[in-house]
Amino acid sequence: MESTHKCLKEWNATIEALGQGKQTILIRSYGTTSDSFLLYPTVSYANKDDFLEGFQPEYQPFVKENALPMKEGDKVGIKYYATVEKIIEKSPSAISRLQKNYIWTSEHVRNYLNGKKAQIWVLRVYKLKEPYLAEPTPGAIKYANLKRGVPLKDIDPILTDKEFLKTFNALK
Repeated sequence: MESTHKCLKEWNATIEALGQGKQTILIRSYGTTSDSFLLYPTVSYANKDDFLEGFQPEYQPFVKENALPMKEGDKVGIKYYATVEKIIEKSPSAISRLQKNYIWTSEHVRNYLNGKKAQIWVLRVYKLKEPYLAEPTPGAIKYANLKRGVPLKDIDPILTDKEFLKTFNALK
């Protein structure tokens, strides 16, 4: 694929955790038919006074530092691209066993799932050669499409093949 305009909207701190190799999964209450997308940063969670409480204490300084994305005027910086390598279904009770694989608290994840089975999206994340400044995408909640494609040529994975395989195998 030379370029893409498909985006998944996600909290900026979570995107940075993915982009810095602190986690390789997203936990969703739904699956996806998209096998790849740009990670479009959002900030609505950071507008709440208690937003840090949803993150594990050791990650709260990281989250505070990465709560807001790079911006230029009303454009937001997209820095990462991801491929969905696998989706693993888990019961809500099994999620806490994966806690070392994500930055949120187990309580936050359980509240989000609200009794539904978890869809663990195992992502391989790549850093774009240069951040792409994207126009706002009003109305789009989970996914968005950019007006122009973002080049994906020669992008590098965040984790080496060996690091990713080790993490991937630990999730099974």
